[in-house]
Amino acid sequence: MNILVTGAGGMVGSHMVELLHSQGKNVIGTYYKPTTDITELPSEIKMIECDVRYPENVERIVFKYMPAQIYHLAAQSYPTVSWMKPYETIETNVNGTIAVYEAVKKVRRLIDINYDPVIVVACSSAEYGETLNELEDGAVYVKETAELKPLHPYGVSKVGQDLISFQYFMNDHIRCIRARIFNSTGTRKVNDVTSDFTYRAVQSEKTGIYELRVGNLETRRAIMDQRDLVNALMMLAEKGKPGEAYNISSEHIYRMRDIVDIIENQTGHKFKTVVDPILLRPTDEKIIVGDITKLKRDTGWKQMIPMEQTVKDMLEYWRKQ
Repeated sequence: MNILVTGAGGMVGSHMVELLHSQGKNVIGTYYKPTTDITELPSEIKMIECDVRYPENVERIVFKYMPAQIYHLAAQSYPTVSWMKPYETIETNVNGTIAVYEAVKKVRRLIDINYDPVIVVACSSAEYGETLNELEDGAVYVKETAELKPLHPYGVSKVGQDLISFQYFMNDHIRCIRARIFNSTGTRKVNDVTSDFTYRAVQSEKTGIYELRVGNLETRRAIMDQRDLVNALMMLAEKGKPGEAYNISSEHIYRMRDIVDIIENQTGHKFKTVVDPILLRPTDEKIIVGDITKLKRDTGWKQMIPMEQTVKDMLEYWRKQ
């Protein structure tokens, strides 16, 4: 059985192809302008450069390997970039998704009418947008039935990706599963609080000056380890209900101060925290947590990796760079 992972040059995709390869699976990864160092991956993993904005690139790969499972992770995945590059964001995330489904339809038409892969599409909590700010009575958990009200082009592109998937399920009976992913972190991650803090801590170890530049340490976030996320995606491919949307979210909420405390425990050093005005926001987002009742019910998934392990592994990763 061949398995295709698009966007294998990203944090989640790179770990997914690595895990599948370690399990002896025939995995093919695609990348385009990778955000991780893909030379860290085992050389035996087949990695193919593929800009999903061009359908013929996707068709060529799907035609050759006819994967039984497709994890569609390829995306322009930064909300801030989406303000600067809205055309590219929509084109990559929406049209790139269409390219995957159209490739499946073309295989059915030209090669095998019974070709029936399961496609897990990496959607996003950003689809909920303003709905997260409208939860009443102190609620923080959002269900899959909540209204989609994205607040930036990235969120809009993910709504498009999500709903176009549903359309292909209804009209073409392609077995797709829409995974609405909340905050995750881990090794190879950049530009989030945990990766920034662990990186700066390792730099402090090198200089002997134990300081951390921080923003608001009272902000709270639900964060999961990328290994738990990858596991959830793979369990959805096996046990998820085609056509359905599933939240994948941490059930644990952390203050940013908690992350600093864990780093101090892991390194054995006390850090002087220095508030950097650049890292402060005029207003902080409400805590974002997904209700994962549906995910747990249908797949049996549960969060396994504690934040202490995540931080330990990220510190070790940065020390090796």
